[in-house]
Amino acid sequence: MVGARILGRMATSPHHMKTIRPPRVFSQNGLTLIETTVVLAVLLTLLSVLFMAAQSWKRGSDRAACIVTLRNIQVATRSYQNLYGYNAGGHPYTEYGTQDIARHLVEKGYIESKVYQIAIGEKNCSGGGTYQRPHADLFPLSGVLYANCSLATTANHAPTNPSDW
Repeated sequence: MVGARILGRMATSPHHMKTIRPPRVFSQNGLTLIETTVVLAVLLTLLSVLFMAAQSWKRGSDRAACIVTLRNIQVATRSYQNLYGYNAGGHPYTEYGTQDIARHLVEKGYIESKVYQIAIGEKNCSGGGTYQRPHADLFPLSGVLYANCSLATTANHAPTNPSDW
């Protein structure tokens, strides 16, 4: 019994008894690798959508600028034709040493020199296309443009109905 008592004391002694502690709980102060990857993927997706929207807006504004330029050239050509009594499909009289209609337009003040450079193809369309005139010295028929953009067949870069210009 003495042995049991000693064993009993030893078992209850604070120095010899193992204490049962709850398992350690580690707190997370940051994101895991998977969480970080998901956040980055979402941000990159949103960024790519933003860039696509900006690119689409740029294409639309380039198209609009091209159409406005073509309209200005067409209206000036028709005004000149009507004011001086030229027929559609006809040639103008030789003035300024040429029958080039665009040259007549700039010399008589119907268009500015910048628009003249565009009309003769010296300056490109804001979308990167080039302007051409099928017949520089011929008034276009009704519904036909005097100048065209090389991008007219791509991405709706041409006016839908220029007949009333």
